[in-house]
Amino acid sequence: MNPRVMYPIKASNRLLAALPTAEWERWQPKFEMVNLKIDQILYESGSNIQHVYFPVNCIISLQYDFQDGSSAEFAQIGNEGLCGVCTFMGAQSTNSKAVVIGCGSAYRIKTDFLLEEFNNSSAFRRLILRYMQAMMSYASQTAVCNRRHSIDQQLCKTILQNLDRIPGNELTFTHELIAKTLGVRREGISHAAKKLQNGGLIKYTRGHISILNRDKLSRHACECYGIVKDEYEKLIPTQFLSRLVQ
Repeated sequence: MNPRVMYPIKASNRLLAALPTAEWERWQPKFEMVNLKIDQILYESGSNIQHVYFPVNCIISLQYDFQDGSSAEFAQIGNEGLCGVCTFMGAQSTNSKAVVIGCGSAYRIKTDFLLEEFNNSSAFRRLILRYMQAMMSYASQTAVCNRRHSIDQQLCKTILQNLDRIPGNELTFTHELIAKTLGVRREGISHAAKKLQNGGLIKYTRGHISILNRDKLSRHACECYGIVKDEYEKLIPTQFLSRLVQ
């Protein structure tokens, strides 16, 4: 069963919140709410992208697969953005895959409809171009971070980024999943998480992370967390979002 949502919550996603009223009213009947599970694949490499997803409280990982069966993440998406942005660059498919790493809900909408909106609505087109710029900054900063900063710093950054995407102070992530997204060994994540727990920053039990001291966690994270967050705020501000595209 795939229930249709006639009146989705505009403020539940950063990009939806930025839509002008005319676009929002036109889009509402086209949305579906879907509940996404961990490890669910939204699209495979090379497949046609039929839907664009606007996360509400789920987290989606964009990954490249290698011939040896391993994969590497190059971006994560939460309620700050959308999954399927490559369709606005003229591609019907992509050489990456989208995998759910944090269960939750999302609004989805047919790609054909959104492409028509992109071509006809200058307001939506400007918004997407800003989002693309933010995503490019995020991906490039992640590449630099992986080469420059310690696993401890990267773990703090990852926890904070995902905490921004969901309500509350708790995350459901295994050490293995975090290691896979960061491209490091599981033992390194376990060691780093133990240090954070001993320092009173988090509490970790069987794939469940409770954040005990966010301020201290922020001080332990690398500067990449703040750089990426500031870039999103500059390009798609949380305040006065409706004015951004008018």
